[in-house]
Amino acid sequence: MPVLTPLARSLTRRPSGESAGQPATQAAGSAAGTPARRNRLAQASPALVLAIILISQLMVVLDATIVNVALHDIKASLGFSAAGLSWVINAYTLTFGGFLLLGARAGDILGRRQVFLGGIALFTVASLAGGFATNPGELLAARALQGVGGALASPSALALLMTMFPDPKARTRALGLYTAVSIGGAAVGLIAGGMLSEWASWRWVLFVNVPIGAVLFVLARPVLGDTPRQPGRFDLAGAITSTIGMAALVYGFVTAASDGWHDARTIGSFAVGLVLLAAFVFTELRAEAPITPLRLFANRNRASSYVARLFLVAGMMGMFFFLTQFLRGVLGYSDLVTGFAFLPLTLVVFTASQLSARVLVDRVGAHRLMIIGITFSTTGMLWLTQLGEHSGYASVVGPLMVFGLGNGLAFVPLTSAALEGVDPRDAGAASGLVNVMQQLGGALGLAVLVTVFGSASKSAHVPAGLSPADAARHVFVTAADKAFWTASAFLLGTLLLVAFAIRGERRTPAAAVPVAADEPEPALAD
Repeated sequence: MPVLTPLARSLTRRPSGESAGQPATQAAGSAAGTPARRNRLAQASPALVLAIILISQLMVVLDATIVNVALHDIKASLGFSAAGLSWVINAYTLTFGGFLLLGARAGDILGRRQVFLGGIALFTVASLAGGFATNPGELLAARALQGVGGALASPSALALLMTMFPDPKARTRALGLYTAVSIGGAAVGLIAGGMLSEWASWRWVLFVNVPIGAVLFVLARPVLGDTPRQPGRFDLAGAITSTIGMAALVYGFVTAASDGWHDARTIGSFAVGLVLLAAFVFTELRAEAPITPLRLFANRNRASSYVARLFLVAGMMGMFFFLTQFLRGVLGYSDLVTGFAFLPLTLVVFTASQLSARVLVDRVGAHRLMIIGITFSTTGMLWLTQLGEHSGYASVVGPLMVFGLGNGLAFVPLTSAALEGVDPRDAGAASGLVNVMQQLGGALGLAVLVTVFGSASKSAHVPAGLSPADAARHVFVTAADKAFWTASAFLLGTLLLVAFAIRGERRTPAAAVPVAADEPEPALAD
């Protein structure tokens, strides 16, 4: 689903009097690759700079969903279990979310151009390796490396956009396009995944990144300007303990789905996860430059919005995972038709989010709009619990559109609450943390729903006389129904949290984060 667009302002703000793309150091290189030459190229080709940044963002965003439609073929080709299949998505989202703040910090210290190029290179190589995977382990390792590459490239891409377009009007137009790409990336991923799986092979949902990444790398090296490097240290311990700790919790849920709650691996995974997350909190309290300043959780509205976002995305990612398999396995849709089946959802999300940001927040109020939006989302998810073995697409498109309407209305004011009252020095970490909660919420929620699905599958009663194919469809629909009910519980919890824990604000979302006088506020969109 959509990725947060208002990222680190404090990471992109430059000292006064410094021109966009001004090099911090004069690195050695060829005439075409010197900082001065790169800056002249960037000034001469702003459209090329913008295209590079937008395509890189699209590639990173769509990779969270492009494999969804191909999951059926991946499972058959590599022998994934039903529970293990969720790791094809979670391996990417966990590492992407877990290392996102570290990637932003790396851009500060090492220079954003260098980190951007490194992230694109790693993402491209990992995509190539994933396309050639011959077993589940190889594919999951490649997906994890893709996530690390995306975590390096994504924050640097937006930071470069901010510095390469110093003119307020040009920057606002560029941010508008960046927002549209981030919102539409999920739909492009689903449709592209369907087309590639249908016309070529599931492996091309990974191979497609290779030529795109290679072209981006070649074009970006001489064009993108350098940014000043800031002194500082990496909070590597914080990034590792949080990422591995969350991965251990997710692994515990997935193992419970296949081997039960009393299995030694299940218990051990939960124990390791809790210990590492406790170590993460301890590390952040003592770190000189923590990757996640814990003071961000001191504000009631902000802390509640983080948890609400986690719950909302937790239910949402499960809906994508199971509904894709319902369309593919129960309704018998092709990969291509399955991808296009989600198009109404994205169109409604895009329209509703723009309406929310431009009109409704001011007229209705941010807090009230959050409640209305999440109520629609919850209603759409509850509607999906009525799907049966003989349901058609008409029974799917209605819930999708209601769910999309709710998310489109709610994400903008929810983002505003996450940035409310943030000190300028923490603005980057606060924005990045919203993205982290979104990625980790999706991974953890999907793991919980897969556990519910696995338990329901084992206990499902199969009527006598059904063919093996009909019996498999019956078991899937029965178990998916339990997963949809659990996802609805996530959304209901989100609604209660927003209604009672977040206080109604008096100011508009645009005033939530302090912004320099010469820096326009980008439209909050999700």
